[in-house]
Parts: sequence; C-alpha cells; structure tokens
Amino acid sequence: MIIMDLKLDNLCCFRDFHVNFSYPRKVENEYLEGFPNFRYKKINIIMGSNATGKTSLGRVILSIFNFIDKRNADIITRFISNKNKAASFSMDFVDDNKLYRIYAVFGPSDDHIYASANIKVHIVSTDICLRDNYESCAKRLDSMMVELNESNYIMELEKLRSLPIDSIFNYGIKANKKYLNVLEHTLRVLDPSISSVNRIEELKNAFVIKMADKSIIIQDGKMVNDSLLSSGTKAGLDIASIVSSIKLGTHSLYYCDEKFSYVYSDIEIGFLSLMINELKPNSQLFYTTHNLDILDLPLPKHSFNFLKKDDQCISVINAADYLKKNTDSLRNAVDNDFFSVAPGLDEIENL
Repeated sequence: MIIMDLKLDNLCCFRDFHVNFSYPRKVENEYLEGFPNFRYKKINIIMGSNATGKTSLGRVILSIFNFIDKRNADIITRFISNKNKAASFSMDFVDDNKLYRIYAVFGPSDDHIYASANIKVHIVSTDICLRDNYESCAKRLDSMMVELNESNYIMELEKLRSLPIDSIFNYGIKANKKYLNVLEHTLRVLDPSISSVNRIEELKNAFVIKMADKSIIIQDGKMVNDSLLSSGTKAGLDIASIVSSIKLGTHSLYYCDEKFSYVYSDIEIGFLSLMINELKPNSQLFYTTHNLDILDLPLPKHSFNFLKKDDQCISVINAADYLKKNTDSLRNAVDNDFFSVAPGLDEIENL
C-alpha cells in the first residue's frame, strides 16, 4: 500500500483537510518500481506542536483501512466530530500497480446512530501504465467519479476484498531469530547494562532480558516488573517491532508515531536512518516526531510536513511548497518559525 492523496472532513479536528504525497521532481528510489514517472513521497516526516493531529492522522488512516477490511461503519463514525453534519473522507492509494480511490460520506444523524442509509461509498480504480504519473491516473479516476447513490456501502467495499489490508500497522512480536536479534540490539542501545535477550522456549512469545543483577520477563509484548527499566528502554519493544518489520519487508505502509519521546536525540536519528535505509521498494514510512535535529537529515524537503491547528482545525504545510531553492535551509526556516507552526507560549507568560 502506498497512500497518494488524503482528504478528511469533520473527522477528529480535520476540516476540509487535504494532504498529497506525490511530488514534481524525480528523486532516486522515490517512485513506483517499474513506473519511473509515478513519483510518491517514500519518507514522510510529520512534525508539529502538541495536539496538532499527528497521532490522530495515523489513527484515521488506520481506521479507513480497517473500515475497508471489516466493513463496520462504527470504525469511522466514532471519529466524527459534529454528528449533526456530514463527514467524509477520500483516499487515493496504490496496490499491485493499480491506483484506487475510495470516497465515503457519512450523512448527519439526528440520533447519532448510523445506518446504511446514512452511508455512501464509491470506489474506482485504474491500471498504472508505463508512462503514467500520479496526476494522469488521478485524472482518470476523476472522470469515473459519479454522484453517490443509495447502493449498499458494504457491497461497494466488496470491490476491495482482495487487498492485503488486514495486517496494516500490526507490527507485533515475531517469534523468530531475526526479530530477537533486532530486539536485543535495540534494547542494548537504549540500556548498555543489558547483557542479552533470550527466548523462553516454554512460553509463547516470551523473552527474558538479562542484566547484571536481575532479569525481566517479556510476554505477549508486555514487560513483567517493568519498573526496573527506564521509559526509553521500555519503548524499545515498539521500536524493535517496527524496525524488524521494515527490515523483513512484512508491510509496505508504516506509521511510526512518536516512539522515541524518551530516547536521546542521536539514538532516534540513528534508528530513523536505519528505517529509511531498510525500506523496501514500493513502501512508505510516516514518522512523527518533536525532535528538531531530524531536520538536519539529508532528506528532500518534500519529506517534511508540518501540522498546525487554527480555530480547532488542522492544516498541513509541506516544506517543499515554500522552500524552492536547494540552498534554502529547512532548519533555519523552522528555527525562525517561517511556517508559523511554533507552539504558542502566551499562556505560560500569563501564569
């Protein structure tokens, strides 16, 4: 799966929200394999102050795919902000050399209960041809869109039944040597006092972290007596899971949401660099962070997205839309609040 375009309205704090993940200039390795004109943003760094929607964006994306897979409208309707108004989403995404578009509208509900009559879904797709770019394919999809009718949305979702959606974002614990190797090295980076991490053969999905004077049990992704470890070390479980998945190529879409909040900056940069280097062709990484040192990584400017909230509505700013020259410094732009995304400090002064 590769997300190319996303529109959200009346979901969480997203109002008329639109973000696009194509880009105009060819960059090495940032195009669909076999289709060099079909460019997509492979690395997407999402930054913003607190409560600007970084986590909510990931949750809504995951919910859209779960809605497609489970065909349960409650997965989406729980995110509707104002149930007296219509809510909608539109997503263009790539799978198996086809571009899909799903457009869904959830009509207002007086009793806040959504039946089939409240929900309309339209799905179209087109094959990606050799010379196509995203824009040319999107135009073909535009011509296929029709006014939404009263058809059953569950039957419309049947068009996507064959897509491998059920495992998206489900990184989890892997009972194999490769995962164990990643887990051990990850935890040892975060806590040098850890001597080894070993499987417990008698228990399913169980590991033991060995230190000089104590041992800590991990089972089903949870630590027993985890108070013995720092917050950064405990985050190592989630970090190891997503790093292992990227290294093994078990997914094509990854959303890493602030897994490094308790981790030293240089360590975070090291792990992010590893994730980027290990990303397989036709895959995509979304990475949220507050760490401004990430801005110094040698990534294209179009890789950086900044979320901001005004009047309870969230918008996105892509650095490449404003910094056009190769000599423009992204770090200087952020330090000088060129994008007007710095958190407000007025309330602190009022204390």
